[in-house]
Amino acid sequence: MNFIILLLPLLAIFLMFRSQKKRQAQMQSMQSALQPGSGVRTIGGMYALVKAVNDETVELEVAPGVVAHYTKGAIAAVLEPLEYDAIINGRPAEDESAEDVEAVEDADEKPLSLSKDEAKADAEAPESK
Repeated sequence: MNFIILLLPLLAIFLMFRSQKKRQAQMQSMQSALQPGSGVRTIGGMYALVKAVNDETVELEVAPGVVAHYTKGAIAAVLEPLEYDAIINGRPAEDESAEDVEAVEDADEKPLSLSKDEAKADAEAPESK
């Protein structure tokens, strides 16, 4: 009975160390897979393209022409090109036909304008019902 009481905590500690080593190995293999042009997700949830990989840091293009420096540990995942494209551009390519149908349905709506002249004209014109 006393043997089981001593064995269970040792087994739990062994399993915790083993899972931690697996996570570290996965993180190192992912960080070694970083290369310019790869799409990544940071631990903060931001999606970006890798521009350059340095010893300790990674240069990420967070917007066109905007490059930021992050530590390699800040990269949560390296994404497949199709997955990155689908996330950044909204929908995958196969959903474009449904998007075209929605565009035709919304065509009769008046587009939003930020022009002051049009806003005055709309405010002065009586609504027709």
